[in-house]
Amino acid sequence: MTHSNPDLLTVGLVQVAPVWLNRQATLEKMLLYIDEAASKKCQLTVFSEALLPGYPFWLELTDGARFNSDLQKDLHAHYMQQAVQIEAGHLEAFQKKARTHKMALILGIIERPVDRGGHSLYCSMVYVSAEGEIANVHRKLMPTYEERLTWAPGDGHGLQVQSLGAFTVGGLNCWENWMPLPRAVLYGLGEDLHVAIWPGQLRNTEDITRFIAKESRAYVLSVSGLMRREDIPDNIPHARLIRKNSLPLLANGGSCISAPDGSWIIEPQTGEEGLWVGTLDHREVRRERQNFDPSGHYSRPDVTRLVVNRERQRTVWDQQSEI
Repeated sequence: MTHSNPDLLTVGLVQVAPVWLNRQATLEKMLLYIDEAASKKCQLTVFSEALLPGYPFWLELTDGARFNSDLQKDLHAHYMQQAVQIEAGHLEAFQKKARTHKMALILGIIERPVDRGGHSLYCSMVYVSAEGEIANVHRKLMPTYEERLTWAPGDGHGLQVQSLGAFTVGGLNCWENWMPLPRAVLYGLGEDLHVAIWPGQLRNTEDITRFIAKESRAYVLSVSGLMRREDIPDNIPHARLIRKNSLPLLANGGSCISAPDGSWIIEPQTGEEGLWVGTLDHREVRRERQNFDPSGHYSRPDVTRLVVNRERQRTVWDQQSEI
């Protein structure tokens, strides 16, 4: 679906809890929300960080830093088994939905990539184009705090932007959004729609969403998840202990949209699952860039420049012999 006004873009923010640590069941839940977003004419639909198959909440609830712990090994092995391997076709259902609805998607996944041996996990943001192509996979540069006990650090390969109608879309995972240099990379590539995905907490989104909008003079979507104690299923390792140590609410949402002047289009939404829809007008980006453009007329590349290494990290490189 496209608007008669080419400056307009309708976006959907999906704030839901996963079927925790169950890839297939969570995928099926996500697909239902994509169909709902299509019924509301969304051209871009965004899901939260690590939603597929879920955020590693157990780490802070089960002494996650204890070395050589059988409990931690059990949970990590289960997490790895439920993680997403793109090369195995685990995202094909999303690609098909994107093609069917002519809708771009941004997915927060736990990736188990073949190019790093297939046994380490990365927190990745995946952009699926409206044509159903996996156009970009950004692996979180630096897992935050206890996340480092289960996720590996990513690389700069995915610091890219995508064209969508009048907009140039980029995004970062969770606390990456606090890192000024990765933000500056996306600004320099022309980003005017920034997507920040989070596991879900109002404290994460209520300030930084409007701050990034004002800094970049761009629209900012923050999309968060939910997690409640009752979302901890019985069929995962050590479920009883995790549930015993859990608060009633582990993640309360906070999904929202800010305009390029820092005003709210959708204020932070907490405590409930759902799809929130907003329509963005690129004209507002152009209006706000009149007095400030962080990589254009208000930048000084002769004084400060940014170097980016976008090489995908690998352990094994194939080098052709010279003939």
